[in-house]
Amino acid sequence: QVQVVESGGGLVQAGGSLRLSCAAAGGTFSGYTVGWFRQAPGKEREFVSGIRWSDGRTNYADSVKGRFTISRDNAKNTVYLQMSSLNPEDTAVYYCAARRGSAIPSSGLQYDYWGQGTQVTVSS
Repeated sequence: QVQVVESGGGLVQAGGSLRLSCAAAGGTFSGYTVGWFRQAPGKEREFVSGIRWSDGRTNYADSVKGRFTISRDNAKNTVYLQMSSLNPEDTAVYYCAARRGSAIPSSGLQYDYWGQGTQVTVSS
């Protein structure tokens, strides 16, 4: 079982950038897929991006393609979400989640381990 810990949220102006981190505390993401999700007030949780740890294959939601980049650092057992060209619609609590296996599903129901979430607020 892996413990997922996010960090890096904060307040940023529209057009700015922010990097989120997701660490495997006390373990490793080897054999896992790691996904980022977000939930804005009054909205359902939505998939943002995912990465397969074994080969770095990635998947993105259409709303963030070209603006967000997901990556991994094997040595640090950490997944990053680099967010650029942020706009107020990106404001949400961002969650990192992990699941065993090679698929990169967009449904949060298929992820077993979740972090506590980190707030990202983009001001206009």
